[in-house]
Amino acid sequence: MRMFAWIAINVFRESVRDKVLYNLVFFAILLTGAAYLIGQLTAGQDVKVIKDLGLSAVSVFGLFIAVFIGIGLVSKEVERRSIYGLLAKPIDRYHIVLGKYAGLLLTLAVNLAIMAAALYVVLAYTAWQFPPEFARSWDAPALDPRLLQAVALIFVELSVITAIALFFSTFSTPMLSAALTFGLFVAGHFSADLRNFDQVVESPAAARLARGLYWVLPNLATFDVKTQVVHGQPVSAGYMALAVAYGAVYIGLLICGALLIFSRRDFK
Repeated sequence: MRMFAWIAINVFRESVRDKVLYNLVFFAILLTGAAYLIGQLTAGQDVKVIKDLGLSAVSVFGLFIAVFIGIGLVSKEVERRSIYGLLAKPIDRYHIVLGKYAGLLLTLAVNLAIMAAALYVVLAYTAWQFPPEFARSWDAPALDPRLLQAVALIFVELSVITAIALFFSTFSTPMLSAALTFGLFVAGHFSADLRNFDQVVESPAAARLARGLYWVLPNLATFDVKTQVVHGQPVSAGYMALAVAYGAVYIGLLICGALLIFSRRDFK
């Protein structure tokens, strides 16, 4: 357990020192502020625009953090040959994989918290400019706590993406790992369309293949509740629990696959 925590903390420290990470967070906060300026051009829709663009910024820049740091969790150690130093210590290989994954999750959590706080600051400033009677006409209050539901599911989605990046990094190059991870991210947001693929094709084989991909690919649309939150629609606790459980199961399968590959990999 001590080794696991040591690896996780070191990954977090390395990520925090990474200039790319600072740039991504800076641009995310900058975009959140820019959402305020754009909101000024949409009369009466300021808060909605800020929420929508702010949550989108949190999601997109969180994705870049997850991918560009996640793909180097293992492959970077192999390329720099520092993996040999780790393996020479009394550390099991599963400690390395789990520790690096936990370290990046901690990095993601801290950065999402910073970006969410920046979004709330912009929303608070926007709400302060309007009289209370005008604010009552909004679908949801500016400082709606339900925004945290959207941020929480964004974190679960990014945790899945991180697990995908980690899985590919155990046996592939960083460039290919990034391409495959981004490909699965895009496919995961459209995987629901594969369920009804048999309605647009006549080939039974293609329909079965599409149905198989539907069950294998991550359904990332499950974690996207930004539209509901922005328009003040409730997101039930049951839905949140099912989405988190689905993400946890998918992450568990990916981590098991990464552990299996990494444990059998020959570094000689």
